[in-house]
Parts: sequence; structure tokens; C-alpha cells
Amino acid sequence: MPKSKFRKKIEKNIAMFFDKVMGSGLAQDENTADGKRYITPGMPEKVRELASEGIVLLKNDGGLPITEGRKVSVFGRVQHDWFYVGYGSGGDVHPPYEISFFEGLKNAGISYNEKLKTVYDSWCGLEENEADHGYWGHWPYFYEEMPLTDQLVEEAKRESDVAMVIIGRAAGEDRENKLEEGSYYLTATEKDMLSRVTKAFDKTILIMDCGNVIDLSFTEDYRLSAIVYAWQLGQENANALGNVLSGKVSPSGKLSDTIARNYKDYPSADNFGGKEYNDYAEEIYVGYRHFVSLAPEKILYPFGFGLSYTTFGIKAERASDAGVKCTVTNTGNFPGKEVVQVYVEAPEGKLKKSKKVLVGYGKTKLLSPGESCEVTVSFDRENFASFDEEGVTGFKNAFVLEAGEYKVFAGTDCIRSEKIYSFEVPENTCVEQCLDISEATRRERILADLPKEIAQTGDRGIKLVDVKNGKHTMEEFIAQLSDEELCDIGRGEGAMGSALGTEGNAGAYGGITEALRGKGIPPIITADGPAGLRVRRFTTLLPCGTAIACSFNEALIEEVFELIGQEAMHFGIDVNLAPGMNIHRNPLCGRNFEYYSEDPFLSGHVAAAVVRGIQKGGAVACPKHFACNNQEFNRSHNDSRVSEQALREIYLKNFEYCVKLGNPGNIMTSYNKVNGVWSHYNYDLVTTVLRKEWGYEGNVITDWWMRKAVSPEFPGIKDNAYRIRAQVDVLMPGNMTPVNQKYKFDRDLFDSLRSEDGITRAELQRTAVNVCKFAITRM
Repeated sequence: MPKSKFRKKIEKNIAMFFDKVMGSGLAQDENTADGKRYITPGMPEKVRELASEGIVLLKNDGGLPITEGRKVSVFGRVQHDWFYVGYGSGGDVHPPYEISFFEGLKNAGISYNEKLKTVYDSWCGLEENEADHGYWGHWPYFYEEMPLTDQLVEEAKRESDVAMVIIGRAAGEDRENKLEEGSYYLTATEKDMLSRVTKAFDKTILIMDCGNVIDLSFTEDYRLSAIVYAWQLGQENANALGNVLSGKVSPSGKLSDTIARNYKDYPSADNFGGKEYNDYAEEIYVGYRHFVSLAPEKILYPFGFGLSYTTFGIKAERASDAGVKCTVTNTGNFPGKEVVQVYVEAPEGKLKKSKKVLVGYGKTKLLSPGESCEVTVSFDRENFASFDEEGVTGFKNAFVLEAGEYKVFAGTDCIRSEKIYSFEVPENTCVEQCLDISEATRRERILADLPKEIAQTGDRGIKLVDVKNGKHTMEEFIAQLSDEELCDIGRGEGAMGSALGTEGNAGAYGGITEALRGKGIPPIITADGPAGLRVRRFTTLLPCGTAIACSFNEALIEEVFELIGQEAMHFGIDVNLAPGMNIHRNPLCGRNFEYYSEDPFLSGHVAAAVVRGIQKGGAVACPKHFACNNQEFNRSHNDSRVSEQALREIYLKNFEYCVKLGNPGNIMTSYNKVNGVWSHYNYDLVTTVLRKEWGYEGNVITDWWMRKAVSPEFPGIKDNAYRIRAQVDVLMPGNMTPVNQKYKFDRDLFDSLRSEDGITRAELQRTAVNVCKFAITRM
């Protein structure tokens, strides 16, 4: 039933309010010499290449590629209203152009049934069938499908010899996907469409235009010749997809998640979506770790799976406990790329273990038929060590290799991998000793580690550039800062869309006041995000995060994000609030499209490539959300209750890889609690693990706004003071809540400094050092 004009007006007003608060809105043309929208040089070609390599071919019984002379009839209204990316801060980018689906087919040389296209265009153009994009957190999951008749399908059959059916699903921030028709499941109209088309056509190709994994058990009910999980591929979407469908590019994407036969087969199914908390009862058995260990028969498509138009032979030439060298040969008739995946199986022991764990991978160059190349995959023992929380192996709070036989597998997914080597660990061996993060000892540990105060001197005329040039020390510079300046440097400028930077930015920190700028501290401008820069300019729209990870191509990812770093510099953006890299714990998480994988090794290595690229391009990355942001529903209150083993091996491990391999300049905390403590107050996550264990020296900032709370260890410390004690340096965008349009900063931090049992000046100075060290890199 069409919406009333009154309802549309109300929703439009709500959307405008959220656009203003969340910093989105209409893009503006940038004045250029030729009057055209700015496109970063080299970006379209690289984005198209990355998008092509993220497409996953799940099935092909002769339906693909679509060779010259064949014509396709395209069914599904998404052909007209394509989902280019998800909604929210990780998707609301204003691209300089978008390639429509049929433009992509035409560019790839694929002929299509124009009569059928006209029918869909006419139906979708009616007011009652108009695609409604909703507003913040209330976006569509799908668009209503055009009902088919047998007559229309038969007419299409007379026009072409192959059918293409497109199923589209949106994903978005601040809401979950649902176990309902039109979200995780197909609608009755979509099923009817598949039924009519597959009965009429001998060849039917299914294309999934989706941000998240949805139920694919339906694919076993219809006669499908090919299944393509296209994800959402950004502005070059249809060019990339057209190249793969036509065979100009052979698909080489591999699933970054397991696709189970039924939702209830996922190990987190019974412990997802809780309002107050979620028990991570599956422990370390997330994704393929669960399925290969406990339920291989419930896998529909395994982690790492993806077909090509050609075939490959993989021969292990050399293997050890530190790596594998393979020769990969293209044994088919198409040029293509293959991904060699290496897994390790640890022996049974006292600690929980997965049957297989990914420890490395390598993607070949483009191989012509008959051509071979060598792929070397190195790995460290820490990649497959298990965390011992209690000391049952003799090593407490440590990553341990238990004694026994370790088997090394190589192959093309977590199931289709063969044992090529084994080695013995003669006795329990500590690989990494970690620090104590128990609640019982936290107060004493914090007090023992409080920094020493730098004696205040007042303004001596020392500028930050003098520290950069070696004329004065950082301590001498910090000693000048007044208490008010120390408080100000620990917050953002106030609202999203700071006047200090490009319109539509996410906020500013650093030199946010005249006093701080007078001391030479520059304002640092931030912008979302993972799918490209979300500002009020026309900027590159990238493939969604999951598609990026499915490429398994770190070198290409780094190249694309180097261009994003250059684009950020062009628009005056210092910090790109990306990558989003939380673990795909459950397929319903509304923000999975932004993130990479169920596997921490893949997620962490992809994120590190993103970070290196952005920072090589001149901007600075900010990985997020640290940590356990695996649910959007009630995300600002929800508690992720997780064992330390699962926390260390799954939900922190990806961030560890990112920090150690990428060296990001910033990290963003998450909204949720982790074991009862909000991440932005979590001393052990931010100081003990991130800074002490991993050696991180950059800034830590909050996600936008945070919750009020009192420290259980120090009742006199609350809110911003509680955050500073955890060594979370900057409150973004600058105030506690997004209620006041004035965005006046809460003065609780200043008050705490004046309190006998409050925050110390030395802790504020420590934060100032962190911010100023980073600010020097932006000068």
C-alpha cells in the first residue's frame, strides 16, 4: 500500500534531522578547471579490479561466462534499483558516478533483452513502486519485487537463451538484519520469480546483490546453472560484475565467511540479539572453527571457497613449521588467479582448539593456461597457539603450543585442503606471555602505573613545531599547557561537521581552540569511513568490506587505499575512520557489510593492508571498533560477555595483527561493554593489552559519544575522567551526548582534576603527549 503524503513528510523531516546530526547530507560539486567532479587519478581502474576480485562464484554448471552471441533476460527489480553499498557511516558516500547494471553489461559486451528491461523500468517508475531509502536506522532491507506472469517469462524466453535473476538485500548501521522474509529469507514473490524463471529457461544465473550473507538453502530447490555472490561493489559495481559475467575477468574471490545450510547451524544463533547482553557461549568456535571441528555436514559453502572459469593444480614443493612453498599451475582454458590457503591442525590437549586454523594465504598473479608460478606462505607459531587463561598447561595468561603433532594443510578452502607436512612439539611451550587482565587486581595495577606529573611552567612561547624541529622537548612543550588546555586537548571540537575542516567531516580534535592553535597544535580533521570518505563532496565509493576481504589480495587492497589516502589529502582530511574490522560473529549483524570476515587472521591482515595504504597515501587510518562490536541492536548498552581465551584468540587477535602489521595512528573504541565495562572505559583493553602488550603508541579515540559511568575501582572518577584513566585520549566528537545543538563540552573532567580523589594532572598530560605526538605528523 503506498505511503500517505503526511507519513512521507514526517519521515523526510526525521531523515533531515539525522542527516544533520550524523554529518551526512547532499554532496557539493568541487570547482575544478574543467568543471567536472573530481576523480582521484587511477582510482576507477583500481577499484574496478578490486571489485572484480571480490566477487565469489559459488556454482557454475555451464551458465557462465556469457559468451558473445548470447542474450540474457534479466529478472529482479534490483536491476533498476541497485544496492551499491550499505547504509550508515560506513556507506553514505556521494560517488562522482555510479555504473548502472545495464551499463556494466553493455560495457562488457553482453547483449540483453531490452523489452524485458522496459517492463521493469515502467513498473519501478510508478509512484507506488518507488524505492524508499528510509532514514537513519530505518532503511529498507529489500525492495518489493515485481510479480511475474508465465506469459511475460515465456516472451522473455523467446528473446534470449539464458536468464539472470538478481536478489538484492540492504544492510545498515544501527540495526540488525532479521530472520524474516525480505531480509535473511526470500519473499514469496522472489520464490515465485525463481520458480517461474527456472522452469522456463534451461540456463538461469543467480546474482546476489547483498551486503551480508543471507540464507542460501533455497538454492537447492531450484535448477540454477550458476550462482554469483556479487556483494555490493561501489561505484564500479556493474563494470566489475560485467567483466566477470562476460569472462573478461575470471572470478577469483573466496568466501571470507562460512555459509551454513540453516541459520540455526551458526554457533552464535542462540546467543545473538540480546538486549542487555550476549553470552559468547560458542567460545573460540566462531565460523569455520565451529563447522570443521563439530559440524562439517552443516556447511553449504565453506570458508575460503570460490570457483574460477579455469582449474588449477597445487603442488607442495617445500614445507616446514614456518611456511609452505607451492607451485600453482593453471590447468584449464581461461586465464585466472588462485588463492593458496594454509591451515594448521593442533593436537588435542587441555585447551579448546579448532580442528583447523588459517595461518596464511597467498594469491597468484594472473596465470595463462598452462602457466605456473610459485607461492610461498610463511607463518609464525603464534598464529596457531592457544590461550591458557587458568594455567592448565603450566603457563598462565599465555599463548601456548601443547605437546603433540601439528599438521599443516594447503588447499583452496578450509575443507578442500590436504595435509602436506607435520611436525612435533615435544613439550608444552609458551609462545607469548601476556599480562594479567583480571578484575581482582585492576585497582592495584592502575595505581602502580600512574604517570609522573610534568611541572607546569606556564607559557614560554614554545610552539609544537619547535618540538618537531628538535629545539625543545615534548615535556617542555606540555609543561606550558594550563589545566583547561589539558582538558580541551582530550576532546573533539564539539559537533560533527566541524567548521575547522571540509564540510560534512566527522569532527575535529587537536587544535580545537584558539589557545591550542596559538601553541601551534593543528586541528586534525576526521571523516568516515570504510567505503570511502563521507563528506559533502563527491568521493570514491568503494566495494563493501566483505567484498574487499573476499579478494584475498593484500597488495591490491593496499594500492586502492593508498589512492584513498591521496583523496583524503586532496579534501583536507587527516584521519579516515577506517577500517571497520569487527568479527562476523553472526550473519544477522547489520554492520557486517563494513567488516571483513569471521576469521581474525584474514580480518587483521586485510585491515593492516588498508592501514598501510591509507597512510602511504598521506592520510592516517583509524581501525574500529575496539572491541567486540558484533551486534548493532542496543549497541550503546549491550554487554559482550566473552571468555578470555575467545577474547584473545578471536576478538582481539585481528586488532593485534592490524596494529603490529599496519601501525595505525589512531584506534577507535566501540560503544558496547566488554565483560561489564564499556570499551571507552576499559583500562585493560586500551592500556594493558593495546599499549603495553602490543606496543601501540598512537591515539585512542571514542566512537561518537559515550555512556556516563563511574569507575568501580575509583568511585571518585567518572565519565571523561574515567576515560582518561583508561588512556582513551579523545572524546569524539566532543560532548557526551548528541542532544544539545550547542554541543557544549561537559566540564566533568575539569571538575575531576580539582577533586581530591579525581583524575591526576599527570594523566591529562599523558593524553596531551599522545595527541601532540600525532599532531606533529600532520604538520
